[in-house]
Order: sequence, then structure tokens, then C-alpha cells
Amino acid sequence: MFYIVEVHDYVRVEPRLFGLKTSDAVAKQLQEIYTNYHDKEIGEVIGIISILEVGDGVIIPGDGAAYYNSKFKLLAFKPEMNELVYGIIDEITDFGAFINLGVMKGMIHISQTMDDYVSFSTTNTLLGKDSKKVLKKKDECLARIVAVSYKGDNPKIGLTMRQPGLGKLEWIKEEKKKAKAAAKKSMRAEKAEKKEKK
Repeated sequence: MFYIVEVHDYVRVEPRLFGLKTSDAVAKQLQEIYTNYHDKEIGEVIGIISILEVGDGVIIPGDGAAYYNSKFKLLAFKPEMNELVYGIIDEITDFGAFINLGVMKGMIHISQTMDDYVSFSTTNTLLGKDSKKVLKKKDECLARIVAVSYKGDNPKIGLTMRQPGLGKLEWIKEEKKKAKAAAKKSMRAEKAEKKEKK
């Protein structure tokens, strides 16, 4: 889920930025600090939205930098359990698929790709035995987050597509068409039954 996070912190501005206007120096330093930044509490920082306040600077003996008490807003993505996510299949392996969620990647175990027996094909696709569904690189999908682990530098996201309304977008459209056709057929049968009773 995307969040706007307000942060109040001392920003260490390096001496090489002292020639800039203070607010510009703080902004430039924040861009450098939060590029590829991830925190368990905040999530993956996408960017700095705005700098709300820059206070007076403090110099600490032995450190050539200046510290500015600042308040700023960040845009962050933090994966949440049971959240629905859209993504594009980046890679197919013999144990599942990796899906690009835009900000980070998630992994779908082969058993969670579809409600069927799934096998890995030599053409780098995942094939459903009975349904004949095929999952390949660059397929657009809708999945649900079922696990988030914060061990290591980046979070590991586990996904499933086995629940109704999830999976490759083409499968979802096909299921909707089938459900609509079944509903129409049921309505016609009901109407015919009512006519017979009259």
C-alpha cells in the first residue's frame, strides 16, 4: 500500500552542498539519503514529496557537516498482508514466478499460481494440467500478498493467485464471461419453469 509519511528528523548536510540555499541543500541531501531507501516501519521510499520546515543548523565538533532540524513528507510503499496487488510477470522458474509490482518484486510459488496441477515447461512457462492455463513472462496479473518477511536487506513478498478473482487478467476476464453466461442460462431456465407452472 502507498503511504504519505511525515518525518521530523535532523538532516546531515555535507559541506559540498554549503554553497546552495539551505532549503535546496537539505532537499538535495534528502534525495541522496532516500534513494533506494527501505525501512521496516516506513517501507520502500519512492520519493520526497515536500519539505515542510527547515530549522536552524547545528554543527557538531569533529564533523564538517551541518545538521538541520527538518520536517518533510515521503511517498512510500509498504506491502501489507492480504493486500491485492497488480503486477507483471518478470521471470518464470521451475519453482514459481517472480512478479514486478512496480516498486518491488514478489514471488508466487508454483503451487499458488492457479487452482490446478502446475508444471514447468521447457518454453519457460507454467502450465495447468486440466485447465490448460499458461502463465508466461510479461503476463499481467492480480495477486494477493500472503507473506511478508523482513529478513535481509529487502522484504520478501509471497503471493497467491489461487483465490477467486485473482490470476492472469485474461483468466479473470474469461471467468467473468463464463459466470455471466451461466447467470443468463439460469435466468432463462427460471423463466421457462415459471411459464410451465402457469
